[in-house]
Amino acid sequence: MNRTELVETVAQKTGLDKKNSEAAVAAVAESVIIETKAGNKVAIFGFGTFSPSARAARMGRNPQTGAPVKIAASKGVRFAPASAFKEALNSRGKVAAAKKAAPAKKATVAKKAAPAKKAAPAKKAAKAVKKR
Repeated sequence: MNRTELVETVAQKTGLDKKNSEAAVAAVAESVIIETKAGNKVAIFGFGTFSPSARAARMGRNPQTGAPVKIAASKGVRFAPASAFKEALNSRGKVAAAKKAAPAKKATVAKKAAPAKKAAPAKKAAKAVKKR
């Protein structure tokens, strides 16, 4: 989904026209950017948390020549989805809810242990020769 499709979806679900939906989507995106740029964490209940992160300047290597290269410090954003978001992604409808409510017990099957295999005499002789 791109921004235009998001605006259309917001317009359909809220009953707003596309112009107002575009303004709403732009306002949310701009607010998240401004707050994370200021170093603040942005938490949207039921959706997730945007956390600013910083990487220090460091020395890297040019993979072709092997020469050292200075890599500048940079800022980024980490997104951690809310538990409701993760649950919505991983749910399988009523089937998943039924399994959580009453998990089925697995029947245990008795397995016989396989007898240990003995090393062939030729291998033992080869090992003895190598040790000498």
